[in-house]
Amino acid sequence: MLKIDDIRYSYTDTLYRYNLELKRGEIASIMGESGSGKSTLLDLIAGFLTPISGKILIDNKDISKLPIKNRNISILFQNNNLFEHLSVEENIKLANKDAKIEEILEEFGLKGYKDKRADILSGGETQRVALARAIVKKSDILLLDEPFSALDEKNKANILELVQKITQKNHIHTIFVTHDKNESKKIANKLYLMRDGELDIVK
Repeated sequence: MLKIDDIRYSYTDTLYRYNLELKRGEIASIMGESGSGKSTLLDLIAGFLTPISGKILIDNKDISKLPIKNRNISILFQNNNLFEHLSVEENIKLANKDAKIEEILEEFGLKGYKDKRADILSGGETQRVALARAIVKKSDILLLDEPFSALDEKNKANILELVQKITQKNHIHTIFVTHDKNESKKIANKLYLMRDGELDIVK
């Protein structure tokens, strides 16, 4: 269980407050307007920001004061941060040098891409590699900050289905920030809305 227990954070004149619960193998989608504080929650979970109060609990262990390197978390942004001069295999093995590369490429629809350089991949292929790299790290939490918004509808649908599959298979907690209500409804077990500094559950 991931539990965000009354986490509070202040920025300029706004006080943000977050409460969220998520079981392993579930996806929570967070919607809201730009600047509403959606990405701030991801930064708090990852350790990029420090809350004023509250707890971030994974299986009842409070990680809210742990340094970033000691939090078992993967995060994927719209800018995937692949090393373009490296191959697909090399990019993935940066997260886990013991990764069984052929099995991973098969699972992520990248069979035959092992030796391709990252700079020649399409947008959909690039995000599949970035997602594979995030998963092989074997994290407790996967944070997705609108990473698929630039993809066409077909690629987006395929990769959202993949996110759902790997979340369940690997028993991880996935939090997905998006502006797209249809994306949220398609894959999320729980829907949250960020408005007026508060995170409210919708479903």
